[in-house]
Amino acid sequence: MGKIIVTVLMLSAYLFGSDAGAEGSTDIVQRTVNFLIFAGILFYILAEPVKSYFSGRSAGIADELEKVQERLRESKRLKDAAEHKIEEAERFASELAESSKKENKILSDKILAQCEQELEIIEKQNVALMELDKRKMVREVVSDLMNDVMNSSSEALGKEAMTEILKKKVA
Repeated sequence: MGKIIVTVLMLSAYLFGSDAGAEGSTDIVQRTVNFLIFAGILFYILAEPVKSYFSGRSAGIADELEKVQERLRESKRLKDAAEHKIEEAERFASELAESSKKENKILSDKILAQCEQELEIIEKQNVALMELDKRKMVREVVSDLMNDVMNSSSEALGKEAMTEILKKKVA
């Protein structure tokens, strides 16, 4: 486009650079008619390519704009989807935190109940063990006492008296 303008200006300078001023007469009308004919021919030749160039450029810009708008819509859709996923993840995280707290409470209650049961069992076992140890100690004391009595009383007491003493001790 710039080349065309420069060409027209150079041609017009060539056309106006006549030596008619030196002769005293000017042929401005003929030159103007020639210029208008030249401009008409130039317009006739260049009008269609210039129109097609600008319409093609407008169409290309419109296509690019449509592509950009489509990408913008797609990115908005992806953004909305990502925000929805984030909301879902946050909701899931809060539900998970609540359920883990509930499970933690349930497990701690179970462990506490189990520990209490084990303590009761240990106490019962301890009581039973103490009873067993008490019986063993009583048997040992009775056995020691009986051996002492038997050794000392076999000489002094009779068998019948010893049987009576044993019955009283056992009862």
